[in-house]
Amino acid sequence: MTVGHVTVLTNPASGHGNAPHAAERAITRLQDRGVDVCAIVGRDAAHASELVRDQLNRGTDALAVVGGDGVIGLALQELAGTNVPLGIVPAGTGNDHAREYGIPTGDPVAAADVVADGHVRTVDLGRIDGADGTRKWFGTVAATGFDSLVSDRANRMRWPHGRMRYNLAMVAELSKLRLLPFRMTFDDGEPVDMRLTMAAIGNTRSYGGGMLICPGADPTDGLLDVTMIASASRSRLIRLFPTVFKGTHVNLDTVTTRRATTVRVECPGINAYADGDYACALPAQITAVPDALRILVPV
Repeated sequence: MTVGHVTVLTNPASGHGNAPHAAERAITRLQDRGVDVCAIVGRDAAHASELVRDQLNRGTDALAVVGGDGVIGLALQELAGTNVPLGIVPAGTGNDHAREYGIPTGDPVAAADVVADGHVRTVDLGRIDGADGTRKWFGTVAATGFDSLVSDRANRMRWPHGRMRYNLAMVAELSKLRLLPFRMTFDDGEPVDMRLTMAAIGNTRSYGGGMLICPGADPTDGLLDVTMIASASRSRLIRLFPTVFKGTHVNLDTVTTRRATTVRVECPGINAYADGDYACALPAQITAVPDALRILVPV
């Protein structure tokens, strides 16, 4: 496609505050390439969403997001099912969307070139429908169980900042590690009761900055990959952790995998997170929606 006008959304807090500098470099590159740029920065998530909707209504060839997976997730709520493609200038700590689609990280100029080149790929998205009426689109992985408990705890903490807060929350949750009573329903099958540490439902392969929790996931096959881990042993779970970065954890006897178009997940007192952010309380139905997103990728 020909990219003549791009809206650039920046999350100024991404990458420990480095995103504004990345945005400046990306915008300069886009303008050098002859692209008209409208730069927007929201006061908060709600304001950013409002600004994006306004730009989509006015008309834009693409929405380029400068930041991490959280602000990309915000953009997906507005772009899902539309013809406006998503561009990514990675400036977060995880950058799992960028990893999946081969978008250069650490180089805003190269990422801006991907946007300006206009090569579009159509991919699936995941959609979470909560029992309370919540609907959330996601691009990477939905997490339930141990991972979401860690996120719950980290979100309640006010110190320290950054990755260390998440690490401390993980240590605290490890001390309380237990198997949780899940009920999983895959497509039109019968519900299956199982005791799990966690269940991850992936549209793409990785979360958490390259952890290949669903190593076989393909965002163009119309399916979700489900990785279920059942270990009440802290030492075994800690030993499993490094294998997730290689995707070899799926070969362990404590891990089972499934594929489905729709997965219903139930577990009392557990929340679902997607693209790193809170989605809703369980139960929830999680669905793969084919061809829901157009994304600008390297040729």
